[in-house]
Amino acid sequence: MKACIRKYTLNFKRPSGTSRGVLTQKETWFLILRDGNGLGIGECAMFRGLSCDDVPEYEDTLRWTATNIGKGEDWLLAGLRKFPSIQFGVEQAFRSLASGNPFLLFPSEFTTDRAPIPINGLIWMGDEKYMQQQLHQKLDEGFQCIKIKIGALDFKRELKLLSTIREKYREQDISLRVDANGAFTMEQASQRLASLVPYAIHSIEQPIRAGNWKAMKRLCEETPVPIALDEELIGIYGADRKEELLRTIRPQYLVLKPSLLGGFAGSMDWITLAGKMGIGWWVTSALESNIGLNAIAQWVYTLQSTVPQGLGTGGLYTNNFESPLSVAAGNLYHLDTQNWKRNIVEELCI
Repeated sequence: MKACIRKYTLNFKRPSGTSRGVLTQKETWFLILRDGNGLGIGECAMFRGLSCDDVPEYEDTLRWTATNIGKGEDWLLAGLRKFPSIQFGVEQAFRSLASGNPFLLFPSEFTTDRAPIPINGLIWMGDEKYMQQQLHQKLDEGFQCIKIKIGALDFKRELKLLSTIREKYREQDISLRVDANGAFTMEQASQRLASLVPYAIHSIEQPIRAGNWKAMKRLCEETPVPIALDEELIGIYGADRKEELLRTIRPQYLVLKPSLLGGFAGSMDWITLAGKMGIGWWVTSALESNIGLNAIAQWVYTLQSTVPQGLGTGGLYTNNFESPLSVAAGNLYHLDTQNWKRNIVEELCI
């Protein structure tokens, strides 16, 4: 077996805002395996400024992974504990190689276009006009679950956007999620959570910055709006430590990003613990290319969750790879054709 690494830079169609700043590009890397005529592709989707493996030795670790590929998946995953995005790529690459089809990792009714995955429609941060435009587009497209990133605008203006929805749609018609990305201080959080109550919010992701377990525990105990942990899960290794976090904070939900949490296996650790403690969860992509997103979507379907997931089609980028994924009426579909597969192989692997 041979392995190589390919770096690829994704360009946003327009700057995309989060509470951490505005994104114009997203780096990603691909681990490509060859064994005879077999081909395996995995995306190592490290996220600058967010991934716990955003460290100077990241690319050296990628090369180490390729050099040691012959030692097998389990050996590599054990040695990559502190590099969850590379674990994510290793899992994909080995699974796609074993399948005989580098893009069919988890065969199911989803991959044969017989069953979709319900997803939320994401509203990116921007000026008020841009956010309103996105909102109307998502509602027109038939999404029944809307997720809005907050924390960049004046909070009163963000409440106005939520009010726009609730003036027309009841909670039974449109489910609203908001994502603060840790934008609030502890002093702000309690008051702002209370301010969200009139808008029947399903949940708020990461109201304060990760790392303050005691403060987050207090918020989760007192909150009038269910809280979902997101960034709080990043960089937490080992079953004991993960269980300690959940038993301490006792959140209402978890938001799971496989490329930030050690791939499918790392995410399943959180799902298993959440199930034991009665904590809800859903899976969200983290700006992967369509290659990683396709793998995540296939895996998510096997979990048989009825909760809307945080997935899409990679349409944020000007130079994303072709994809079988399509969205209609708030659902993600896998519409398989041969052209997209051939085009990716020609662009990435030759």
